[in-house]
Amino acid sequence: MSTVTIEEQVWKALAGVLDPEIPAVSVVDMGMIEKVEVRGATARVVVLPTFTGCPAVPVIREDVAAAVSRIEGIEEVEVQFSFNPPWTSDRITDEGRTKLRDFGLAPPTGAGPVLITSIALPVKASCPFCGSTDTHNENPFGPTPCRALYYCNACRNPFEQFKPV
Repeated sequence: MSTVTIEEQVWKALAGVLDPEIPAVSVVDMGMIEKVEVRGATARVVVLPTFTGCPAVPVIREDVAAAVSRIEGIEEVEVQFSFNPPWTSDRITDEGRTKLRDFGLAPPTGAGPVLITSIALPVKASCPFCGSTDTHNENPFGPTPCRALYYCNACRNPFEQFKPV
């Protein structure tokens, strides 16, 4: 007899929902899931977007709803987005930080931001390839609004760094 609750099944299903922009991590790894509630045959999932205006929100909504709706006993899935509390990079799990590094993306350092042309960037970014902090910001604007471009002076690789939020 299984002792796994439907709520635990929902969390397991969410752990398989990949971030559409960084498919190496799930929405759970990124700390985007604020709350899961199951009442009867209805599951409600509250998601914290990582960035205001994140273009991946519609895809995340669809992927979360699809994953949770496959659970036996769930007939309706409500996916709600909230900015209260706001998502911060502190919510990324240790496993998520490892997956980001393995993907070649430096997780936030927590070293504290400095202001560069009105954009907060970390004082030091650790290179995901060699671990060096002998790095510098190449461009505060990365491929998505939540990332900046850096360069490692030690191993001479470019990499992306999550902006601390």
